[in-house]
Amino acid sequence: MTISAFVSDRLGRILLQAILTVASMGFLLATGTQAGVVGILMLVWLLVILCVQSMDYLKAHGRLEELETIMERLDRKYLFLECVPAPRTAYERSLLELLRRAGKSMIETVSDAQAAQREYRDYVESWVHEIKTPITAAGLICRSAEPRLRQKLSQELAHIEAHVERALFYARAESPEKDFIVRQSSLSDIAATAISRHRTLLIQSGVRVETKNLEHTVYTDNKWAVFILGQLLQNAARYRGREPLVTLSARQLGKQVQLQVQDNGMGIPAHELPRIFDRGFTGSNGRSRGGSTGMGLYLCRLLANCLEINLQITSEEGKETTVILTFPARED
Repeated sequence: MTISAFVSDRLGRILLQAILTVASMGFLLATGTQAGVVGILMLVWLLVILCVQSMDYLKAHGRLEELETIMERLDRKYLFLECVPAPRTAYERSLLELLRRAGKSMIETVSDAQAAQREYRDYVESWVHEIKTPITAAGLICRSAEPRLRQKLSQELAHIEAHVERALFYARAESPEKDFIVRQSSLSDIAATAISRHRTLLIQSGVRVETKNLEHTVYTDNKWAVFILGQLLQNAARYRGREPLVTLSARQLGKQVQLQVQDNGMGIPAHELPRIFDRGFTGSNGRSRGGSTGMGLYLCRLLANCLEINLQITSEEGKETTVILTFPARED
């Protein structure tokens, strides 16, 4: 608390004391008290008032510093009221009691919201696992259909699987520590798995995939890394150009490994680049092509942050888009 804030807080009391002091001086002078005596009395009175106000300021300032120190040392700030020293005044005791009641109500509300969120997340995960069965059955039924119909149905089923997978990873991203395991992984295996899972979409979209220098070891969670790479491949297929080509290449960067995913598709307008990781942002390309949810790159950034993968995107509209994934070193 600054002196100016203290004075401003007690301005009414100080003005009242000043008025009473002037009135007392006038009364003493009117009753015949010598001016010198009145001056000495007023000087002593002002010194007393100054000392009292100074003591109040020092007590309030010291108390606030004590409370601020407790707050700064707490890792969980919401436990502040449980660590506050015993109140020194009746006003402080009443104020802390009100704050405790408010804090208790807030904690109960947050706990209820977290419980509801956990239930919803569990339901989504259960629904995802249950929906996979009819999707697989539909895929088997498609095999007996005529070639053109089979191709169309397979493409739509692939889109459904992609949406279902995004829903699952979005639900799990709320508590990533329960789902991912960081281990030594082969970058070439991660790339091969992602390409294999989206082979149907890539073939039907006419997208050619080239891999270069992927024989590197990275430290990440295979499942999550495959999902991130799969989202990038889906985007490359969705926003492809005339002769679509996706190139996956890697290089050693000190103790880190950089994976570069480059395509020659539609590209991203420069003014949209700062917003591509926002949840629900589809951009002009997504609106023109249709079917975009704006969740793919959002989930990529969310999961990449959990895995401490640095994710960067550069693009030139109408020419290419380059995504760079920098995997952390083993020590990290």
